[in-house]
Formats: sequence, structure tokens, C-alpha cells
Amino acid sequence: MDSDTGATSKVLDLRGLKCPLPALLAKRALLRAAAGTLFDIVADDPMAAVDIPHMCAQEAFDLVSVQREGACVRLRLRRPNARSGAPPSDPAAR
Repeated sequence: MDSDTGATSKVLDLRGLKCPLPALLAKRALLRAAAGTLFDIVADDPMAAVDIPHMCAQEAFDLVSVQREGACVRLRLRRPNARSGAPPSDPAAR
């Protein structure tokens, strides 16, 4: 449970996967999630610390935090609430 928002976070363990799979699987999970859903992504691919934040910037997902844990990186991501005037995201179109 996230103490700031009261939202429950989902853990997506992507250890053992190499670029570009961590970013692609994180994106798929975020697109399928309800608005406001938090994900804790754990990855051991060194490029995940670069690729996933870049994907978040491209797709307008929230990058809440990035933490190094030894050889792994833990990223907290959020699917933002729908913005007024923004077209609804169609996962099938991506």
C-alpha cells in the first residue's frame, strides 16, 4: 500500500529479461491498468534504468521514483488519471 495516496502497488519482476523487454512489458502493464495504478518494476538489465524512464516520458506515464538495489533497479510508475481534453488511450492502437 502506498502511504501517500492509499493506492495499492503491483510488483512486476522483470529480472532476467534484456533490453527492450523490460520497457515493453512495463508499457503493456501500464496500458492495461486502470488510471492511478502504481507499479513497482524490478529489473536487472542495466539499460532498464534508462529505457523505462524514457518510455514513461514518451507515453506520459508518471515516473514516481528510481532506486538502485545492488545489481537491480526498482522503478515506481503510475498510470496517470485521464487528463481533460486528452484523447483516451487505446492500447490496441499501440
